[in-house]
Amino acid sequence: MAALFVVAICAAVGSYLWMYYHPRFERTDGVVYGQRHGIPLTLDVIRPATPNGFGIAFMVSGGWKSKRAGETPAWMMAPLLQRGYTIFAVCHVSQPDSLIPEIIDDMHRAIRFIRHNAGDYGIDPKRIGVTGGSAGGHLSLMLATRGSPGAPDAADPVDRESSEVQAVAIFYPVTDLLNLGESTENLGDGGPPKSFVKAFGDAGIDRELWKQVGKECSPIYFLDPTLPPTLIYHGDADTLVPLDQSRRFEARAEEIGEDVELVVHPRGEHGWPTMVLDIEKFGDWFDRHLR
Repeated sequence: MAALFVVAICAAVGSYLWMYYHPRFERTDGVVYGQRHGIPLTLDVIRPATPNGFGIAFMVSGGWKSKRAGETPAWMMAPLLQRGYTIFAVCHVSQPDSLIPEIIDDMHRAIRFIRHNAGDYGIDPKRIGVTGGSAGGHLSLMLATRGSPGAPDAADPVDRESSEVQAVAIFYPVTDLLNLGESTENLGDGGPPKSFVKAFGDAGIDRELWKQVGKECSPIYFLDPTLPPTLIYHGDADTLVPLDQSRRFEARAEEIGEDVELVVHPRGEHGWPTMVLDIEKFGDWFDRHLR
């Protein structure tokens, strides 16, 4: 009897987890929000069965290489979909075909596009969150620190919209490209991360130009009182993007009185098996700061 009881409990738990990570939703893949080098820029719209009226932009970028339309599995964002958040999986042209400064510009375009079409997607244009990991976390922080009002005289109405976001929840972001610390990407020559030299174009080999471009692409230098509430999860065993990147960002935010919460994952490397469970905490964060 005891064995049967254990089997029944395991089956019930398994069934619950399967249902939880397979929420009901409808999706529209490959929505074009712009173009780069003649290539369409796309995002996937994943709308839950019971929307709550708020949207989360998911930067689907790792190493500044992007997934393509339709490649983002919904289960990754299941905890957010279960709460009713509409997910926008934002793709870009991968480096080195698109330079990292260009990718940053395209993420601003994506937020402007989402905001411009908020009515069609059933979300509040004044309450948009952003999430991602690694390069996706970096791009999220670039939006958080450098989001800006649109140009009121722009010919394209999308470009008249703001690219600001109202809440951030991310994993292990790069925050300071000029100070890579003990990263395995640091050659110690004052240049860009060694695997991404081509991704910065001329700035990758011109040290004087790199000082300017590296700073422009580093969110830590643009922290100010407009920073939205920001949650960062970072592993203390990460050698690619060391924890120091997030610690210094948190410290700088504290200096100016801004809200950055850093959660350190013990023995966490550049990713860990239970990350999907942490998305539940991201949901709590977005509930607190968007609703």
